Amino acid sequence: MSVTFPFGLPQNHNFSQFIYYHNFLNAGEIDIVRGLWQRNEEVEAKLNSGEEGFDDALRKTKVAFIEPQKENHWLYEKLGSLAIKCNQERYGFEILGFHYNLQLAKYGEGDFFNWHLDFGVGPISNRKLSISVQLSDPSEYEGGELQFMINDEIINAPKEKGTVIIFPSFIMHRVTPITKGTRQSIVGWIAGPPYR
Repeated sequence: MSVTFPFGLPQNHNFSQFIYYHNFLNAGEIDIVRGLWQRNEEVEAKLNSGEEGFDDALRKTKVAFIEPQKENHWLYEKLGSLAIKCNQERYGFEILGFHYNLQLAKYGEGDFFNWHLDFGVGPISNRKLSISVQLSDPSEYEGGELQFMINDEIINAPKEKGTVIIFPSFIMHRVTPITKGTRQSIVGWIAGPPYR
């Protein structure tokens, strides 16, 4: 194989480490989603979808899953359509659909998710875009900042209720510890073929 220099490749001038959409879910839609949470279905969050075991040094939170049933189809459609639009405008990744069911995450006092990527080996190697939807009003909790590590700078994502944040799954991020109250969110991932 000879070494070439592909200077003529198309360039992406619209790439952004994360994109946010204010008021994407209205108050009624948020109430419907929050109503899906049932205490008997919540579990301690695992490290990654498909992995065994827990790591309290990395993540401490409760999760439940939103099954893609008929009554929840609207949420999958709405978030999926936004992810497709965002990908077309910003990233141009080859994507196919959701990777696993949407996840409801609940952070109570002392809960957190330390620095991590949503992308990696094995079951999470096909993740391309990560989605986070704010279901709690900022007045309901303290701490719980969704933060991104961009080079050596830490940037806080918007936290207004109903806001959707979309970012490439290989971007380093965390949720800081909750010091008061409860933070609820939807988390999802859009998958596609391996990068090549």
